[in-house]
Amino acid sequence: MALTTMATMAVAGRPPLLDFSPTELRLIEQHGPWPLPEARDAGNAQAGNPQAIALGQKLFFDRRLSPGGQLSCASCHAPARAFADGRVRSLGRGGEMLDRNAPSLWNGVHERWYGWDGAADSLWSQAIRPLLDTREMASSAEHIAATIGGDKELGCRYRQVFGRDAQVKPQATLVDAAKAIGAFTGTLVSGRTAFDLFRDALARKDTRTASNYPLAAQRGLRLFVGRARCNVCHIGPLFTNGEFGDIGLPFFIRPGMVDPGRHAGIAALRASHYNLMSSWSDAPANDAAGTKTRHVNAQHRNFGEFKVPSLRNAAQTAPYMHDGQLATLPEVVRHYSELNLERLHADGEQILAPLRLSEQESSDLLAFLKTLSDPHAKAWKARPTPRCLDAKP
Repeated sequence: MALTTMATMAVAGRPPLLDFSPTELRLIEQHGPWPLPEARDAGNAQAGNPQAIALGQKLFFDRRLSPGGQLSCASCHAPARAFADGRVRSLGRGGEMLDRNAPSLWNGVHERWYGWDGAADSLWSQAIRPLLDTREMASSAEHIAATIGGDKELGCRYRQVFGRDAQVKPQATLVDAAKAIGAFTGTLVSGRTAFDLFRDALARKDTRTASNYPLAAQRGLRLFVGRARCNVCHIGPLFTNGEFGDIGLPFFIRPGMVDPGRHAGIAALRASHYNLMSSWSDAPANDAAGTKTRHVNAQHRNFGEFKVPSLRNAAQTAPYMHDGQLATLPEVVRHYSELNLERLHADGEQILAPLRLSEQESSDLLAFLKTLSDPHAKAWKARPTPRCLDAKP
């Protein structure tokens, strides 16, 4: 029996299934399966190493990496907030408001570029920027090496992973610390969602399981892959194309100061001493991961473009957009419904148009988006690690 016929049959005691067309079913199936095959942080020989992951976990939560002990990675990427911070824009050293909203770290190992502007091409290189940024952790290679080397537990773990004392080569220790953090954050892959169960049930023609999915979410999904065309940018199992776009949001940080977005991000990426083309990368010179960096070039249309975020766990990571200017998910839906075309770049590829959603359509789209969240995304707990045993006194 064809699924489109089966879908019209209500299962006793459950809501009916929408009669999805073959085209709709094909588009829905493109958003799975989840989870994706295991991935590793590019250019990071320590990715997947349990000892490096344990070291990276400890470093991620350690405020001592910031002189004065003000900030850790977890200050802006808190597990209880789905590895974001819930602020409009993050707070840096001394409580200074920074320029951007902190994105969630869930599923970052499957991304191509890192940061709202894509100024990093790996998890480990992305970790270096906030460590050194004078407005954020304001650290240095020397401080990080001294902190790790001066702590018995961290020093022991560092020697186990990298085979030398942390204080011998501070610049190498900075990169090593970032690679350990990248190895840890690369393990943050969220679990399956109500949508994943529905998608897989449709794929195997299991109407009984599929009928557990709320009817409003089904209508929202039909809108997502249909008239609203959300899946043009939010495609695939990760619900993102991994690229950058102009969605008609103001990019002024404050009066007289703009955030150039991807345009400046490409320049920063190519100038970085820690990108995948650098000597610090563990990837071979001809590795495909480095090729993407070698061939990316800034164009005028990149000005004011920002990363297309994954929609997985989006309902748990408010506020939204690169500067947190949209406080709630309903505000995001309203933005696309009432889009101001005059704010889009004239030289960019215009794929957006005001959706003009009805109240019911907006409600349905929100119902669907909420089913993309792992219910345990805010319940992550640090893995217990036994004390490091080291022969060195």
